[in-house]
Amino acid sequence: QLQLVESGGGLVQPGGSLRLSCSASGFILDYYAIGWFRQAPGKEREAVSCISSGGSSTNFADSVKGRFTMSRDNAKNTVYLQMNSLKPEDTAIYYCAVDFYPRTVERMCKTIDYWGQGIQVTVSS
Repeated sequence: QLQLVESGGGLVQPGGSLRLSCSASGFILDYYAIGWFRQAPGKEREAVSCISSGGSSTNFADSVKGRFTMSRDNAKNTVYLQMNSLKPEDTAIYYCAVDFYPRTVERMCKTIDYWGQGIQVTVSS
């Protein structure tokens, strides 16, 4: 059975850091592009970041660029989202997602084939 599970969320003060993990079972995560999305209450879902199969390329939304990074640990079949300098506007449910057919770096994470359940990140003083 395919599973995608997020962990590492919680409550953090503005300026703090969290590392989200996206762990897969039933498939090899390194073969595919992996994205992070988020949805805040009353707002539309937005793309946060994406990492290519193999992990050589990443992209980020302008709102998080310079603060967030992504990485892969293939031995653990896990992708990470390191979130630094967190702001209250980062508060949302964060979803890990898989693009099985990224085609190109430019198109990766534009189409999502499988979603995790989501995890809450709250940035508040």
